[in-house]
Amino acid sequence: MSDLQKIVNLSEPQISPDGKRIAVIVSTPDWKTDKSQQELDLVDVASGARRALTWKREDISSPRWSPDGMRLAFIAKDAETKEGQLYVMPMDGGDALRVTEIKRGVDAYSWSPDGKQIAFVSEDEPANAKAIKEHDDAFQVTDNHFLTRAALTPWHLWLVPSAGGRAKRLTHGDYSLQTDQQDNAPVPAWSRDGHSIAFTHFPGAYWGPSFHSVIAAMDAGGGETRTLASAEGAMSATYAPDGDSFAFMRPRSGDQNNGNAVYVTANGKSRDVTEMLARNVNSYVWLPRGKALLLAGGEGTRSVLWEQPLSGAAKKLDLGDVEAGTDVSVSKAGALTFIGSTPTHPGELYVMDSADAKPRRLTDLNTFIDSLTLGRTESIEWQGPDGFREDGVLTYPVGYQRGQTYPLVLVIHGGPEESSTVKFAPLPQLLAAAGFVVFQPNYRGSNNLGDAYQHAILRDTGVGPGKDVMAGVDAVKKLGIVDTQRIGVSGWSYGGYMTTWLTGHYPVWKAAVSGAALTDWVMDYTVSYYQTGDTYFFGGSPWMAKYQDIWREQSPITYAHNVTAPTLIMGDVGDPNVPLLNSYEWYHALRDNGVPVEFYAYPVDTHFPKDIVRTTDVYRRWVGWMSQHLQRAP
Repeated sequence: MSDLQKIVNLSEPQISPDGKRIAVIVSTPDWKTDKSQQELDLVDVASGARRALTWKREDISSPRWSPDGMRLAFIAKDAETKEGQLYVMPMDGGDALRVTEIKRGVDAYSWSPDGKQIAFVSEDEPANAKAIKEHDDAFQVTDNHFLTRAALTPWHLWLVPSAGGRAKRLTHGDYSLQTDQQDNAPVPAWSRDGHSIAFTHFPGAYWGPSFHSVIAAMDAGGGETRTLASAEGAMSATYAPDGDSFAFMRPRSGDQNNGNAVYVTANGKSRDVTEMLARNVNSYVWLPRGKALLLAGGEGTRSVLWEQPLSGAAKKLDLGDVEAGTDVSVSKAGALTFIGSTPTHPGELYVMDSADAKPRRLTDLNTFIDSLTLGRTESIEWQGPDGFREDGVLTYPVGYQRGQTYPLVLVIHGGPEESSTVKFAPLPQLLAAAGFVVFQPNYRGSNNLGDAYQHAILRDTGVGPGKDVMAGVDAVKKLGIVDTQRIGVSGWSYGGYMTTWLTGHYPVWKAAVSGAALTDWVMDYTVSYYQTGDTYFFGGSPWMAKYQDIWREQSPITYAHNVTAPTLIMGDVGDPNVPLLNSYEWYHALRDNGVPVEFYAYPVDTHFPKDIVRTTDVYRRWVGWMSQHLQRAP
């Protein structure tokens, strides 16, 4: 576990317009303070030399080069306002200048094409702030989750001179440019001539109705908001480097059970340029001259990049054994950078001179891992039910010897629109070090095997995925490496849902770890921030007679009386994603039926603990529970 505390995290790489330098955020965990020490580093592309640009700044995010490459902007926590403010740093020497002092902080921003202005997104202050201070603070319940303590205000678009000065507000209204549960606010996009700014237009500040978003725009000088792309679900617009066309992401054909596609709008008409790929795209960026896009996503158990022309089939880039992260940056000449990992090494900074070049590693911040003995990780495929060809990731125990059998632990990913890949992952390696075969199955609903597979979870959230997982277990058993009397199942979030579903339907499990598990669909719909998000799985509300039965039938709590596996339950007290009420239900159901069960809650407001101390504790309990119940006594 001590090795877990040494892993350095790199994020948000941004290559300079001339392709010679890369700005990247480096986060080093500090066990004593239980915080990550952050710095914004500058890496020379030719030599790999690295130097820190910031010192003792907190909550650094969103580095962005000015169009001429002479300045670098970023967001960091301001000591005075205690909010994330926007800073601009001259790259020829000198301190960073704070250019905003907005009360609610900056959530996303972008440079104007001439570098003179910056458009940014910030949350409004409440109109009744004085009344709230005097405890006249009742708020109307609408699309919020049950942990909400105050009504949200919308996020809107502002403009500030990049050299500093008075900020000007551009947009007004009940609609919002961000929601309460969006990981990152969509970045505003300037038109090539700098006359207008496009943005994601959400119906409001709550995540629940966010699926009805569209792409809107406003003149940089102010005026009326106009709609650019009316297709619901449209998000994250960016203009082409040359010309007036723009791209945006949207679930393919507007179906929320499909993967994300990239659409390009030209001459008023939008077209899915990724239609032939027919799979989920995690992110995209324009390539120079605007004739093609660079896409990031999953293909089987690999994290890959594709070059996607505006017409025709995508071409997968040759990354060797490197797994590409989704945050990719491209220079004006076509050099690109990303955070990559391999099955045996955590994330490092990589650069490619072009889309046709080979990845070159620029940092060695996690080299201590190379001295450790790790479990071998490989892909495994099998023929699943309903005609699906399925896959997963298998990690062998450290010290594996051919001919011996070992206890098996399933680690099931969340989402469900996620996937397990062969990239380095701490938890499977910790379990492998404890002597387990570790299996990570990609069940239907996963986003790595195409839209048909992802879409197959519609009205089949438990039964079908459960059959997929069990078919994968059978495939692993056929390898002859598993002690079939010692099998455990585990997962977090939807992986926790799958754990509770599987333990209620298949009696093979000798141990289970249920993390942040959704156990009761009806309750989860009612109190979580998802709301309408859950209805896309089933077709309608559980409170309508037409749909009510399937919500109950697909809820693991309905089958809790079947569970026999000793179960460890974990979750965060303030989790708005999968409220801990789900875990309380599961705990009492198992305890009252005589199943050995323990339940630990972490006093944080996240879906998974983000700090190193609590993360280490989660993994320690996870591995310890499996060792206690699956490893034979000496």
